[in-house]
Parts: sequence; C-alpha cells; structure tokens
Amino acid sequence: MKFRAAARGLGFRCRLEPAAPMREPYGMNQRLPVIDVSPLLRSEARASAVVAREIGAACRDLGFFYAAGHAIAPGTLGDLTRASHRFFALPESEKLKIAMRHGGRAWRGFFPVGGELTSGKPDIKEGVYFGEELGPDDPRVAAGMPMHGANLFPALVPELRDAVLAFMREAEQSAQAILEGVALSLGLEAAYFRQTYTSQPTQLFRIFHYPASTASEGWGVGEHTDYGLLTLLAQDAIGGLQVKTPGGWIDAPPIPGALVVNIGDMLDRLTGGVYRSTPHRVLNASGRSRLSFPYFFDPGFEARITPLPGHAAPETSGARWDAANLHAFEGTYGDYLLGKVGKVFPGLAGSISAAEQTPG
Repeated sequence: MKFRAAARGLGFRCRLEPAAPMREPYGMNQRLPVIDVSPLLRSEARASAVVAREIGAACRDLGFFYAAGHAIAPGTLGDLTRASHRFFALPESEKLKIAMRHGGRAWRGFFPVGGELTSGKPDIKEGVYFGEELGPDDPRVAAGMPMHGANLFPALVPELRDAVLAFMREAEQSAQAILEGVALSLGLEAAYFRQTYTSQPTQLFRIFHYPASTASEGWGVGEHTDYGLLTLLAQDAIGGLQVKTPGGWIDAPPIPGALVVNIGDMLDRLTGGVYRSTPHRVLNASGRSRLSFPYFFDPGFEARITPLPGHAAPETSGARWDAANLHAFEGTYGDYLLGKVGKVFPGLAGSISAAEQTPG
C-alpha cells in the first residue's frame, strides 16, 4: 500500500481494464504504468488475470512498464550496489584482470569505457558481463555453446560473486512470473513460455557504470532494442533511461522498489509485432556517476522463434531504429543473439570466430 500511495503521488497510474478508452499519444509529460506483479509470484489466479490485462495493455502500448512486488529483495540489491561501487573504484589495471578477453566463449568479464558499441558508436560506460554460472560438466558448456560457462569475478571484491548470483536467482524468479502474465495476456496457458522456450533460458546480466559526464559528451547507451523476451532493469537514483514513444522520447526515472520491464525482439517476433520491442537509450547528464543492473531473460539458445498461432509475421518490422526486419529472421535464438552481440564487441567476436576455425 505504501508503494501505491507513493506511485500515485508521482503521477503514475496502472491500466486495470483490458479495453481502456483511447488516449492521447505518449508525450514528454507522460510516464510508464506501474504494475504490481506480486499476484503472479503467489499464483493467485483471479488477481493474476487482472495483472495480465495490465501487462498486455502495457506491451501493446509501448513495451515498457514498471514492476512492483517482484522477487528481488532490497537487501540483495543493496549488497549488489555496494559491491559494484567497490569494483568500479578499483584501478583499471585491476579491473582488466577480469577483462572479457579472458572469458573466452562465455563472453564474460569487464570492458572499459568505450569498449562496447551500441548503434555502431562507443558507449560512455564501463561494465561487467555475467551469465548463468555453469561448470565444465554442463552439457551446453561441454558442447562448446557460445555465451555459456563460468563467470569472472574480481579477487579484490570477493563479495561481488554472492551478490551477483543472488540477484540473478531472484531476477529469474521474477522474470518467469512476469512471463506467465505475458502468456495469460495472450490467451495462453500460464506455463506456455516456461514449457516452450525458458525451461533452460539464456540468462545474461550486466552491471553498467556510467561515469559522471555531460550531455555534450555523448550517449551512455545509444538508441537500441533488446534482443530476447524480457529485460528487468534495476537502476540507482540518478536515472537517465529514456524510452521512444510515438509522441517523442520520455524519461523512465527510477521508482524505489520497482524494476523497469521491457520486452525484446523475440517477443515482438512471437506476437507478430502486436507486442513491440521499443527503442530506448541512456543519457547520464547528471554530473554524477550512475549504476544500472539490466537482467536479460531470453529463450533457450537453440530455440527456434516462430510466430504464435494467430500472430502471423508482418511483412516488415515497421520503421525500426536499425532498419532491420526481425520478422524475416530464420534460425535459432542463439544465431540472432550472436549476430547482434558480435556487432557490439566486434573484436571479441572476431577472436572467437578465429579460434573456432583453428584446428584443435
């Protein structure tokens, strides 16, 4: 109840009915809806149906909403934040001891400012890539599947390991529940995605640090869409996330206790564009450094993504930011993901490709 009161005070509203009256297009003074997803976590059938209608409306409208009542505990996020600040305060020589070049096929580890390219331009951020912690005996690792394996953790900040793995466990629980709401909103059984695509999901987690900068220095992250099913984002109090709407770009400021949730390209593809993966970007013009924690919950690496029954693929994806037609894509989710991430880290992608072609 306290959260709902705070949300009302900030001018946020949830859409509770499946057929709300038509409204004006999003403009700069509008905000994303706040949805309490706790009934999905508790498997409360009647309340979950209401939540599913809210999620469906948000996904059709814009593909973004805030999720309150998720499974990520405040203490978990607090531990992660403190450990992350400690890591990014280290000298760069120490951070580079877990550089991504040491992560091999798992694509894990640290990259410095300018080391990641979004929309073909270097981002003004540094970060660490993590994923599901898998040992060498896992079948996916044993088969040499890219982007699967062990994480790299800094020796000088040992608490980061426990904080990251705890966050990922609670984020996965949240994402599975929210995806049940998405399934219900589409007229599917609640467990549809878990049974079809996410029994062994591709889980990717990032910790991003945006140094103190000004608007004139460039984008922390340029305009882009996410690749998979759902993204769950925890951000600190600084803000900087912006979402593209038909009426222009709007801010998505942090709300205490809530995550930002957005859908990715694969959910757009599954629904034939009914649910949209929406462009977004980050500009840290606060003059202070900023942390963000995006968790990507995606289909299994070898899953083939085809439109759901009754959701035929459109001829085009519309006027996408990258001029691509994701509905024309053929292949597995892993194929799509590697093609995208290879453009973000072209040097790393090149080294992995060369290693694959070298006789063992």
